[in-house]
Amino acid sequence: MHVVIVGCGRVGTELSGVLEQQGHSVAVIDKNPRAFRRLPAGFAGRTVVGLGFDRDDLAEAGIEGAGAVAAVTSGDNTNILSARIAREHYGIERVVARIYDPRRAVIYQRLGIPTVATVSWTTDQVLRQLLPSGEQPHDWTDPSGRVCLVEFHLPAVWAGKKLEGLDEAGRFRLTAVARLGEARIATPEVVGQEGDIVMFMAAVDAVDEVRHRLEEGPVH
Repeated sequence: MHVVIVGCGRVGTELSGVLEQQGHSVAVIDKNPRAFRRLPAGFAGRTVVGLGFDRDDLAEAGIEGAGAVAAVTSGDNTNILSARIAREHYGIERVVARIYDPRRAVIYQRLGIPTVATVSWTTDQVLRQLLPSGEQPHDWTDPSGRVCLVEFHLPAVWAGKKLEGLDEAGRFRLTAVARLGEARIATPEVVGQEGDIVMFMAAVDAVDEVRHRLEEGPVH
């Protein structure tokens, strides 16, 4: 997958290295050409001097073929504008914006753009928004390494459908659904909506089974 990262500070640099190590192609945009000195030695991705909301700069970074965009500059306005252009103009589903003001983060979540506030920032949180479900790190794993909590973007095929069929006794169970920035405990009556994030408690070796169940869609 090709990932465009807007901002080559500490977080952008770390994300670039992790994503490239995992086999993804990466392009980094930053208005300061000296910022690229922070990138890992041997970084093979593209570097673009420019702005994450300038369409020419985005085109140079390969936005048309991108599967994900992370806006992680030091400015909230730049990040949210870059994220909205990626989502609304280019139709990229996996978009995440770094937001310093947690109060504003809630507003942007309601616009359908995942955000991560600085107070709760980790690279793992961004990777969960960018990477396909099968490549995401677990949110939590018990000390024995047998049970984990994992979240997925709900595929569009589940929109308007009851989610009660997503459980598998002894393997995994739907525990919560996050919608428009608010998470709620799942009930048998819950109906999926586009943009939902679903959270499962699962056996570690059953995570791929959860992903396949989601991708298959409801059983008719």
